[in-house]
Amino acid sequence: MASTFPVLFMLVVTAALMTVAALFTPKGPQQVTIRTSLMLALAACYLMWMVTYMAQLHPLVSPVHSVKH
Repeated sequence: MASTFPVLFMLVVTAALMTVAALFTPKGPQQVTIRTSLMLALAACYLMWMVTYMAQLHPLVSPVHSVKH
């Protein structure tokens, strides 16, 4: 049985990267735009990875085995 550990581990890594992006974005007139873009991109990448990973663990269509006589 597969573990949910990779999903939770990657969530923690993504949250840490979002925190780093929020704290270390250089000051300037576009700071909020850059920060928001980085955090949105990280969230989208994590969600896409998680959906793909979970779809491989629990497929909607099971494999069909053909029986040859």
